[in-house]
Amino acid sequence: MGEMKAIQTEYKGYLFRSRLEARWAVFFDACGVDWEYEPEGYDLGNGIHYLPDFLLKRVQLGGYGSGSEFSEIRSLYVEVKGQMTQADSEKILAFYKAGLADGLPAISDTPVLVLGDIPPGTTLDRMRSWVDAESGRPFPWGARAFHSGTVDGMDCTAFPCVNREGYLELFGQAEEYNRRFIDRRATERAYRLARQARFEHGETPKVRRARYA
Repeated sequence: MGEMKAIQTEYKGYLFRSRLEARWAVFFDACGVDWEYEPEGYDLGNGIHYLPDFLLKRVQLGGYGSGSEFSEIRSLYVEVKGQMTQADSEKILAFYKAGLADGLPAISDTPVLVLGDIPPGTTLDRMRSWVDAESGRPFPWGARAFHSGTVDGMDCTAFPCVNREGYLELFGQAEEYNRRFIDRRATERAYRLARQARFEHGETPKVRRARYA
């Protein structure tokens, strides 16, 4: 049997390399996030070239809520992979390291969120359980399938949700914080629209973008 290839999919004037990428674009639209697809390629040296799948604008990073001095609203790169290869993981790690500040090993100007399949389930709790069970290391500790991966080089889940202030935020394992700050209704809607999006026979998903201040 020959190698199976992903189905190229058109959405919003972009020809995505896979239907999975197009579904994540629907998710970002439903969250009200401005995004670019394959915005720019990078020469990382040593023969390594990397082209991120997405660049998201104004994403909440920091995990402390936007009222905290430690929180940042900034751009975020996204890599969408159904399967990870060793070469893929090495490129992602090299790109992340290229943005590191001297003396601050966990802070990068080129943070990368690694995403796999759209989580199944109709409720946030079911989706979170699936992501927690399926998450794996996105960097070079073995080629494997993975889903939501961290942006700071640590081995932990970074689950994209809409927060109560209207920004896309990456949530982790702090359950009390999650209960206080995740907008469950907006998040469940965004994942539902992405999962149910249809592109067959020229169909184009109709997504009413959430708009926030």
